[in-house]
Amino acid sequence: MGHLGHHLVSSLLTPLLPFIRDAFVLNYTQSGLVASSYNLSYGFGQLPGGWFADRVAPRKLVAVGISGVAVAGLLVGLSSSYTMMIVFFVLMGVVGGTYHPAAAPLVSALAEAKNRGRVLGLHQIGGTLSFFSGPLIVAATAVVLGWRGSFFVVSIPIVVFGIVFYVLLGRLGYKGKTKEAVSESKDKPAPAETPIIWRYVAPFIILSIAGETLVNSTILFTPLFLVDNFGISEGAAAGLLALVYTAGFWAGPLGGYLSDRFGKVNVMVGASFLAGPVIYLLSVASFGWAMSMALVGLGLSMFIRMPVAESYFISHTSERRRSTVLGIYYFGTRGGPGVVMPIMGNLADRFGFDTTFTIIGASMAAIAIICSLFLWKGRDRPSRA
Repeated sequence: MGHLGHHLVSSLLTPLLPFIRDAFVLNYTQSGLVASSYNLSYGFGQLPGGWFADRVAPRKLVAVGISGVAVAGLLVGLSSSYTMMIVFFVLMGVVGGTYHPAAAPLVSALAEAKNRGRVLGLHQIGGTLSFFSGPLIVAATAVVLGWRGSFFVVSIPIVVFGIVFYVLLGRLGYKGKTKEAVSESKDKPAPAETPIIWRYVAPFIILSIAGETLVNSTILFTPLFLVDNFGISEGAAAGLLALVYTAGFWAGPLGGYLSDRFGKVNVMVGASFLAGPVIYLLSVASFGWAMSMALVGLGLSMFIRMPVAESYFISHTSERRRSTVLGIYYFGTRGGPGVVMPIMGNLADRFGFDTTFTIIGASMAAIAIICSLFLWKGRDRPSRA
């Protein structure tokens, strides 16, 4: 429920981008900057969010990550200029950065280490449901109420939900830090000073961040690509985007299960090798079944990796540093698209989407090959970070 509430308002940005583009008469580069303003600030927000999550009761940060994002969403809907909208998206990203570093340790502490990947995969379903619902909400409301109306319809109830959720967590006993709230957990934290073998850990971090960055950036431009290349309406493009997020209902739990069963590094490498060809497929697929398969494949390559990475870092960091390390990971995966999106927009303005998707797909394939060579001998060793 918390993960759903956290992402629902921000999930409107991608399907609403064609509407926002038309309202402010933007090119692809400027459209990329709109999303970049949110993603960069969301990435940077993870760093203080992780630091605070190691020192403040998690339910307070979770509440800020839900209601605070919704308040920013109301302000985005009220913005009267392109610049003002950018400022409010930055605010949305900053307050949103408090959620994941606090929520992931809270959820993972409820499970034994051998089941952690599956539990985090289940937690991801809430976020997936928001991104699946966002395009459908846009398709139903933006045509009638405009893009601003979509933000109002979603933001107002989420502000209330965040407050109710804060009270509910308090009644359930989540009033202190994570270890106090889940004292019954059988999970044992890693040693305070776990040695880090960077020749194995660094490629894993790079692969995690690169995969989420390039796939997420591609998803952002998918509605604009569908509207401009195939001539469909903005509402229809928003509805089709839901196909991307259907994968999140099963890919997250599947990724967590496979990582528990076959190893986190193996699953991460496999997901990374899948991402490059799927991104390239967008440039050659015809509109219909082929495009639908490409959109579902894009969602699969996106959602299968997050619980794998979270489980990896949580399993191999000490409790007192866990949220800080997760904050660094979230900084890369959430802020990375903020850097890539304007670049993709500029490439699309100059060369078109087909060439852009080919370049991004080839880059993902190259990163997967290079990182896998370093990870091959060190996959899931006991002394990892």
